[in-house]
Amino acid sequence: MPRTVNPNTRAIRREAFVQAGLHLIQTKGYEQTTVQDVLDVLHASRGAFYHYFTSKRALLEAVVDHVVVAALATVAPITAEPRRSAVSKLEGIFAGIAGWKEDRRPLMLALLRVWYSDDNVLARDKLRGRLLASLVPLLAGIIAQGVEEGTMSAVSPEAAARAITSLILGAQDAATDLFLAGQEHAVPFQAVVEVVAGYTEAMERVLGLPPGSLKLFEEGRLRLWFAAGVDSGARSARGGS
Repeated sequence: MPRTVNPNTRAIRREAFVQAGLHLIQTKGYEQTTVQDVLDVLHASRGAFYHYFTSKRALLEAVVDHVVVAALATVAPITAEPRRSAVSKLEGIFAGIAGWKEDRRPLMLALLRVWYSDDNVLARDKLRGRLLASLVPLLAGIIAQGVEEGTMSAVSPEAAARAITSLILGAQDAATDLFLAGQEHAVPFQAVVEVVAGYTEAMERVLGLPPGSLKLFEEGRLRLWFAAGVDSGARSARGGS
């Protein structure tokens, strides 16, 4: 008879590999991390690794998926707060995810550099699908509340949620491009502010909110990620004053 494996036991073992990969990517970097490094951390066999993952890149996908699920789980309870307005909930979700990322900045930077490489285009597309499946119902509930409150307008909260999710993904891609360009000292910080303002304005229009209603990105948080690289680049371009 074939050996049966308890699904819970399998999930726990697989999660151990994900956690080991997460730790190694943060401390060593993805390119420097090998499958053997993961095996050494867990005292596991190569066969055990390939039982769960087809390659090191498959482990990277699992790590990124874990990060996304953990971040969304952190902010999901905001949607159930009865005294909170729809606009406040939307702002709370953005602030919560931003704070979650700040607390894990070394990991996010390590993932950012490898995840947006050309080699991971297909993996990013798969992640987009998972994000749509997770974010749309979360946002649709908030938008439905906003419509009921009279602060938002949407014929279909689900359709509006899909549009907002597309804007979120677009903002994420634009922010990543600016961040990577900033590391090469190619953009001023004001460019970051203007891109963020543009996406915020687009979200307000989708939701039927007056201009200036949403405050999704605080300048202090933007500076934490962007200002050091881009400002030094601007100074270098002016001659290092």
